[in-house]
Amino acid sequence: MTSLSRSLTVERPGSHTLAEGPLPEPGPGEVRVRVAAAGICMSDREVYNGHRDLAYVRYPVVPGHEWSGTVDAVGEGVDPALTGRRTVAEGFRACGRCERCRHGETSLCTAGYDETGFTRPGAFADHLVVPARLLHPLADDADLRAAALLEPAAVVAAAVRAGAPEPGERIAVLGAGTLGLLAVQLLAAVSPAELTVIDPREQRAAQALDFGAGEARVPKEAEEVRGRYDLVVETAGAPTTAADACLLARRGGRVVLTGMFTPGAVGIDPVHLSLGQLTVRSVFGASSAAWSYAVRAFTAGLLDPAPLITHEFPLERFAEAVALVGSGDPGTGKVLLRP
Repeated sequence: MTSLSRSLTVERPGSHTLAEGPLPEPGPGEVRVRVAAAGICMSDREVYNGHRDLAYVRYPVVPGHEWSGTVDAVGEGVDPALTGRRTVAEGFRACGRCERCRHGETSLCTAGYDETGFTRPGAFADHLVVPARLLHPLADDADLRAAALLEPAAVVAAAVRAGAPEPGERIAVLGAGTLGLLAVQLLAAVSPAELTVIDPREQRAAQALDFGAGEARVPKEAEEVRGRYDLVVETAGAPTTAADACLLARRGGRVVLTGMFTPGAVGIDPVHLSLGQLTVRSVFGASSAAWSYAVRAFTAGLLDPAPLITHEFPLERFAEAVALVGSGDPGTGKVLLRP
């Protein structure tokens, strides 16, 4: 085994280096993972461009919070049987001791924000070290290329759990990006009476039909179905989609906001919210329970992220890869780095 490992560091916004250094060693309670694949999302592009809130990033940083790999070393106190296991791991470094963690809401940990790829070294590297308690081991034959998308799938699982869909309900998904299409797969598994996807990109909306949606609409056509849905899962994070999602829900319906909104987004009308008796939930990250949900669905074959992947690059081509993310090219889906 080589004693060296490469890592890609964003030193400061707009500047990155790819360097080779000593192989990282896991400490007590930790494992070292050989990275198989790491996804690039808009949050990573924000880190690179310097547009992420400084409360949620610590430069210099090795990005990479969406990843899969194989355990190749364990630290003191960790079961040696984990060596050789294919795995993913939670990103939030929840303390496990505060009231929210003890309640199972690890994504609401009150000890302060701390996440792999943002405040801790991430997976844009040959290897990374993570606490063994955060691992979610996969089946021996798991597709590690597809498994790199289990982090966004866990966020979607958090949204689905918050929305509590029931068989026979009318459900809409607003947005057909990575989160939206993963949501379609998980929601289709609960046998809704209707499952509608709304997105201005006809190509992406049409892809949702292959993922289990019953119909796809562009936003202009969505005006015809306002007030129809028992559950609306918003995944786009566009300026108007929070308000749009509430207009799609029936009176007494449920809305889950999953997209990451920026300042200036259109607010939800409080009069409509009150008179419509809507239940509105929001999601940021994923709890341990949501991770388990996503991994179970993946293992059972109910969730297959592989068709979302359109581009794969080596670490050396990071600049080219990150430029594709959020470029607006309708042919660009999920972009992976393959160390």
